[in-house]
Amino acid sequence: MRYLLALSCLAAVGCSAGGSGKTYVLGAAGPWTEGYGQMCRRGIELARDQVNATGVIRGARLEIRFEDDSASGEAATRIARRFVDDPAVLAVVGHMSSGAMLAAARVYDGRLAAVATTVTTPALSDLSPWIVRVISSDSVNGVQLAAAAARLGLKRAAILYENDSYGRGLASSFRAAFKGRVIANDPIRGDIANAEPYIAWLKRERPDAVLVAGNDASALVILREARRQQFVTQFLGGDGWTPVIADTAAAEGALIGAPFTAEDQRPDARKFVEAFRTKFGVDPDGNAALGYDATITLARAVDAAGSDRHGIRAWLRKLAASTAVPGATGPIRFLPSGDRVGNAMVLTRARRGRLVVEAAP
Repeated sequence: MRYLLALSCLAAVGCSAGGSGKTYVLGAAGPWTEGYGQMCRRGIELARDQVNATGVIRGARLEIRFEDDSASGEAATRIARRFVDDPAVLAVVGHMSSGAMLAAARVYDGRLAAVATTVTTPALSDLSPWIVRVISSDSVNGVQLAAAAARLGLKRAAILYENDSYGRGLASSFRAAFKGRVIANDPIRGDIANAEPYIAWLKRERPDAVLVAGNDASALVILREARRQQFVTQFLGGDGWTPVIADTAAAEGALIGAPFTAEDQRPDARKFVEAFRTKFGVDPDGNAALGYDATITLARAVDAAGSDRHGIRAWLRKLAASTAVPGATGPIRFLPSGDRVGNAMVLTRARRGRLVVEAAP
């Protein structure tokens, strides 16, 4: 019940820690200088502050050691080794990108539990009994985006995908599930600077929908070029697209499969949104909510297992349908594969700088 108290004290008003003098340490890894990484870090910081304000970990304090992996597998491997070799680090929040998490998981396996925040690649499922994630897999998200396209009567689709684990996974699952005709399935660079030839070709071929399987940086280049060329179609994106609403003109009307939206009306979601706004002065996105939920989940595990790394891993793996951690994105529990139970995406539409719920899971 103490974690229900933590959620009810999201504004951290009138809650104070018991002050046992002990500190528990979690590692956190992600690309903190990127926009989506900054939002995730804020969610982690909010969770840490509220855990400390409520004293729900045996009256002790929670410390987060942040390391920037630049979404690089090589950097993530080095950071994972540092975390594993430091006996003070009990578990890890992260990583955020598929390549980084897949690389780090090999180091964590058998040594340190990690709760991945925004990693959606199907390759993470069953990779290690020491790894779980608080977001649904691309194998689920791509199917749901394809179903959304079908409901809208979209019959001809083109796919552009970043040529990495995330982009390939989302594109593959969408393509397999899409009931219409896929007229193109082309890779793009994550740091694409000029989308003119892609949009010119799409404008000529006139697909009903264009799925761009990638993150917000490539998405904005494509959306801005589409606007410049006055190319109108239904753009679709996955969870990597949630920050595109910062450009209200370019993003307007895009359908985005998001793990969370600040427009969610569930009580726990509202409390999280208000607390985030109070602390940071902006609305949280899915990256922030997932960082928050991963941290809350690990805090609960530490409360149960203390400084026992194996105990923390075992506690996470025992979360099932009968038990769940209440989170901003909904109840948190895991399948034997390490995938999250029942956390389907929320289909949202970009409207005037906000993600408006189009269809709930």
